[in-house]
Amino acid sequence: MTTWHWVRHGPTHEKAFVGWRDVPADLSDKAAIARLRAHLPAKALVLSSDLVRASATADAVQGPDHTRLPDEFDLREFNFGIWDGMHFQDVAERDPTLSRAYWEEPGDVCAPDGESWNAAAARINRCVDTLNLAHPRADIIAVAHIGVILTQVQRGLGVTAYDALAHEIDNLSCTRIVWLDGVPAVEQINHSP
Repeated sequence: MTTWHWVRHGPTHEKAFVGWRDVPADLSDKAAIARLRAHLPAKALVLSSDLVRASATADAVQGPDHTRLPDEFDLREFNFGIWDGMHFQDVAERDPTLSRAYWEEPGDVCAPDGESWNAAAARINRCVDTLNLAHPRADIIAVAHIGVILTQVQRGLGVTAYDALAHEIDNLSCTRIVWLDGVPAVEQINHSP
């Protein structure tokens, strides 16, 4: 049994799409970070997306009994292509039909020069599957992004991408998914200690 403790990185305070753009997290709330660290299991493996907001958050929540694994490119947020850095209203004005379909019919719809939900989920799923095989009885603390975590909520609940998008994933929250014999089960979503 491998247990994943999915942590969303600290807040960026961005008011625009943030995908592969490398913006820092605000990690000034030391009390929230300490509560999150206390909530996470000891003797766990810690890894993160290779984007600084996730990597720095992983460093902040890592405890003395944790083992840090290399950052993972495949745990990056969705690639929003040319929408990355644009305000939501500007995206809606530029691509009204496409932007609406991106959220209302997630699956194969792509942002211009970006990736679809299905493409991102396939990338993330491969990474999770590889780590499950490499660490079959581990606790894994994975610091990532809202989209990444929602793909795993979708997988664990067996719901559509649209239904997965209904779940909130707050900054510095923990979502726990247990894998037993290759089958995921969601135990907790968006827990803020």
